[in-house]
Amino acid sequence: MKTEYLWIAPLAALVIGYLLGSIPFGVLLTRMAGAGDLRAVGSGNIGATNVLRTGRKGLAAATLFLDAAKGFVAVWIADAYLGGNGVVAAAAVFLGHLYPVWLRFNGGKGVATLLGIVLALHWPIGVVYAAVWIALLASMRISSLAGMVAAVSAPLCAAYFSRFDIVLLLLALALLVLWKHRGNIDRLLSGTEPRIGQKVG
Repeated sequence: MKTEYLWIAPLAALVIGYLLGSIPFGVLLTRMAGAGDLRAVGSGNIGATNVLRTGRKGLAAATLFLDAAKGFVAVWIADAYLGGNGVVAAAAVFLGHLYPVWLRFNGGKGVATLLGIVLALHWPIGVVYAAVWIALLASMRISSLAGMVAAVSAPLCAAYFSRFDIVLLLLALALLVLWKHRGNIDRLLSGTEPRIGQKVG
């Protein structure tokens, strides 16, 4: 490829990643199922945990799967067909999920999408991520805490597996997860963070 065209592949990875990430599956699925506007339910978040508050477990599971899948697919496409620009796509799909243009840049918190990203970048990291997330969900039943700890585990696991090429990326994404959970952190510190199955006003 000519030097003047080298920017095309990373730009395509950026655009495709952002557009995939910005698809608000939770909002779309609940609306199509007649469950109303997800943003008016519970915490107002567009992720699977809030979909669960509609009482539709199937929709929550589908939202979780699709939010993870878009992270995986974006990275896979960029690595396989766009010159190995998976890292670019990873950042773009994550930002698309957190700040989707279709929802006035008010998106999700990124835990499921980050799972898909790490599975695509280095699957052993994804396995640890999922194990940490599931273990804490089962034992603590606090979705926000499980998600944040899982996110923080990603850059640590990348360092452990000597994937130093993605440590900084995963650290940045983990910090964004913590930033998006800042309200949850306040409630955790005050002891008012709801557990799974508990109503949110």
